[in-house]
Amino acid sequence: MTWRHEMHILYPAIKPYQTHLIAVDDTHTLYVEEVGNPDGIPALILHDGPGQGGDIMLRRFFDPQLFHMVIIDQRGAGRSEPFGEIKDNTTSLLVKDIALVCERLNLSRLVLLGIGFGALLALLFAQKKPDIIKHLVLSRPFLADKKALDWLYQQGANHIYPDYWQEFFNFVPFEQQNDVLGFYAKALQGNDEVNRMAAAKSFARWQAHCSNLHASQELLERFEEPHFALGLAMLHVHYIKHHYFMTDHALFTQMQVLAALPVSIIHGRYDMISPLSQAWRLHQALPQSTLTIIREAGHSDDEPSFIDALIGCTLRTC
Repeated sequence: MTWRHEMHILYPAIKPYQTHLIAVDDTHTLYVEEVGNPDGIPALILHDGPGQGGDIMLRRFFDPQLFHMVIIDQRGAGRSEPFGEIKDNTTSLLVKDIALVCERLNLSRLVLLGIGFGALLALLFAQKKPDIIKHLVLSRPFLADKKALDWLYQQGANHIYPDYWQEFFNFVPFEQQNDVLGFYAKALQGNDEVNRMAAAKSFARWQAHCSNLHASQELLERFEEPHFALGLAMLHVHYIKHHYFMTDHALFTQMQVLAALPVSIIHGRYDMISPLSQAWRLHQALPQSTLTIIREAGHSDDEPSFIDALIGCTLRTC
């Protein structure tokens, strides 16, 4: 008899049972939602970004009967206020925000899921607070080092998607094409609203095209939605300009702190935003971790094989 694995599918898109607006300083107020079973296993979910905000899909990776899900919209992103604000918006402050939310909601022995840029935040937070983490789950981690940024914005992904790169690159006036990201930064902070929105959509389109292994019109439309595109582009460029407020080696100098933690890493083999080498490097630095490479997936959680692996992983954290 041949055993056949039944693929996991997303849980129902239920509504939060409670939402919070938590002021973290004089500028920023975070939107935080609680979903699922209030008495369940705490599961803190950190969205991709910078600037993407939480969405309904994040609620669907954990069994709502087993888990008490908490989702934070990062500073300036999603439903946090003020939207798109780059003042006092740094990596270290985002990590402090996570600690504050855990304290306010009395979260401990939690499953911590970080997605993309959220995986970087999850790692940095876990290095500071390893004692409150039950299991660390890192989905398509983006480590924000120079190699990853060069791949996406200089030489790498442009060779895989030359048509989409040309569209992104040619939006920049010829005389400014030696500093593509500098142009986008100025356009996104400018007073010309039409040009500002056009720049945001161009930037977001490049991200969307690089995200899925198989082209997705639905994903493209979501990324081009004006509110989403503006938040993603403004905060992405802000963080890139400042090298994510980190040195290339900062993350790995404290990796021994996580030696006793269960760590699960899931990554698409054909991830064009955060190449598989990022997850591989992380796996090598955490010998006790498990790395699941999804053969038919890119940098997106909506590929069926990726959903199957991620939900399987969340169930194993129980």
